[in-house]
Amino acid sequence: MVHPGDLGDRAAAMAAEAGFLGVPLDGFAATGKKQLDALVTLGLKSDSKLLDIGCGCLRGGYWLIHFLAPGRYFGIEPHRKRVELGLRYLIEPDVLVEKRPRFDANDAFDTSVFRERFDFFLASSIWSHASKPQIERMLDGFLRDTREEGVFMTSYVPPAGPEDDYRGREWVGTSHTCDVPGVISHSLKWIGQACTRRRLEVARLAGHELDGQPWLVVRRAAGASSPG
Repeated sequence: MVHPGDLGDRAAAMAAEAGFLGVPLDGFAATGKKQLDALVTLGLKSDSKLLDIGCGCLRGGYWLIHFLAPGRYFGIEPHRKRVELGLRYLIEPDVLVEKRPRFDANDAFDTSVFRERFDFFLASSIWSHASKPQIERMLDGFLRDTREEGVFMTSYVPPAGPEDDYRGREWVGTSHTCDVPGVISHSLKWIGQACTRRRLEVARLAGHELDGQPWLVVRRAAGASSPG
C-alpha cells in the first residue's frame, strides 16, 4: 500500500486528467480508509465477500481491495471511466493481479450480476443521489444476494424538513450520463418503512460518518431469512 499522502497525489492526478471524480479530493485517502475502519467494526474480515455499489474511482475500494482476500471484492459502477482511472492511478498492477477484483457497469442496481452471495453491501454516498425506487431495488438485492448474517452499510443525507425529502424517480448528480452535480435527501422514517416492509432493520452507526453523511446499517430482522 502507498503512503496516504501519495494516494492523495494520485487522486489529484486523476482529477487533473478527468475533472470531477464524484468525490471530494480533500481528505481523499483518509476518507477512503475510514470506510474500511467502519466496516471492520461491523465484522468485516479478510475472507468476507463485499459488493461496493457505486464504487466510482475506488476511493474506498483501494483500501478494501488491499484488505480483502483475493476474489472477495466486487464493484458496480456505470461510470466506466471512473473505475478505469482508479485502477490505473490507485491500484498497483501486482495487487490487481493478486486480488482479482471484479466489476460490472450495469446502471439498474442489479446486484445479482455476479451470481454471488455476499457478506457485505457498501453504498458510499449513493443514497445521496439515488431515488426511492432505486434504493428499494438495492434493498431487494440485499435480501436476495447476501447471506442471512449480511450487513448493508450505506450513507445518506437527512432532510432539513419534509419538503427536502426527495420524491423524484431519477438519479440526481453526476453519472455516466450526466455532468451536473447534485445531492438529495431521504428521511430516516421512509428508509425505516422501506426496510420494515422487507423484514429488515436499520440503525445509525455511531461514531462514523462519510463526508458529513451519517452511516446506516441494514440487517435482516430477527427471524427473517434469505429467500431461496
